[in-house]
Order: sequence, then C-alpha cells, then structure tokens
Amino acid sequence: MNRLKKLRIEAEESQEYVGSIIGVSGQAVGQYELEKRDLSPDKILKLAEHYNCSTDYLLGKSDIRNLEQSDEDLLGLAKIGFSMKDYNPPTDKQREQLAELIKIVLKDNKKEKSDN
Repeated sequence: MNRLKKLRIEAEESQEYVGSIIGVSGQAVGQYELEKRDLSPDKILKLAEHYNCSTDYLLGKSDIRNLEQSDEDLLGLAKIGFSMKDYNPPTDKQREQLAELIKIVLKDNKKEKSDN
C-alpha cells in the first residue's frame, strides 16, 4: 500500500482534508496514492510534518517512520542486550505484534494499588 494512503487511513482523514493541507484537490491526493502523479518536494515536506514522519518513510525509501522514535527503540533494545547491527528492523506487522506482547506483559505486571 502506498505510504501516503496508509498514513491517511491511519489518521482517519479524507483525501479532501489531506488535499487542503498541501493545497491540492482530494482527487489529486487520490492520484498521488495511486502513484499516477508525483508529489513535489514542498508537498512531501508538508505531509511529513503533518504525519510526523521522515520524508524517506513517506517516499518508501526507509521503514523508519520517525527518526526520534527510532532512537528510543534502539535505546530500549540496548537495555535488554540487543544490538541493531545484528538484526534487520522489524516490519510494521512485527512492530504491532511486539506492541501487543508488551501490553500483555505490562498488564500482567501492573502493581496493585495499596489500601494505605
């Protein structure tokens, strides 16, 4: 799936709304999503700012969505003894699976409120 479309759907935004952000029609956004029309550099920058992602992620040149979040992920891996030099970055599906697993572990480890 086109990254622009993926981000737009995740944000629950219409093509018309996204078009208003970058100064084009909703139909033009549809053409960008179908890759029938190329985005100009200024529109790419506006979209990256709007979706808080890197331009490389938006263009499909990187799987790292947000460099700041990526740094936090790397620090977390280092704390548990993993090094990214030995591994490929997780896919979006793997990230979702990891997030669900972490939620389960944290839920099970939640401290009970004391009655003091």
